[in-house]
This record gives sequence, structure tokens and C-alpha cells, in this order.
Amino acid sequence: MVKDFPLLPLEKIAREAGAERVSRSALLTLKEVLLEESEDISRKAVKFTEHAKRTTVKREDIILASRR
Repeated sequence: MVKDFPLLPLEKIAREAGAERVSRSALLTLKEVLLEESEDISRKAVKFTEHAKRTTVKREDIILASRR
């Protein structure tokens, strides 16, 4: 799993969502949740790719996986 994912972009997202201030622990938790969700979506997308008898994960696979 990616451990050196920067926190600054996550802080920017939180601020754009309306947060005035964001604690480091909140950012670390957000990072963990987003990475877990990304891994889950990626695994589902790979299954869709394999089902379509392809080896390349496409945009459509990610979109479909994210909706399930």
C-alpha cells in the first residue's frame, strides 16, 4: 500500500468542502479510507477487465467498479 501519499492535497479537498481547519489525525484517517476504497475499486475493476477478456484496465472498468 502507498504510505508516502501526501496530506496536502487531502487538506485542500477538505477545505474546498468547507472545512476551516483540519487536524492531522483527520487527514491521516481520510488518507487511509481513500486508499482502502481505491484498492477495493481497483480489485473490482480488474474483475471486470478479466470478465471482458482484456488485460488492460480501462476507464469504464473503474467507473463501473466505483458504482458497485
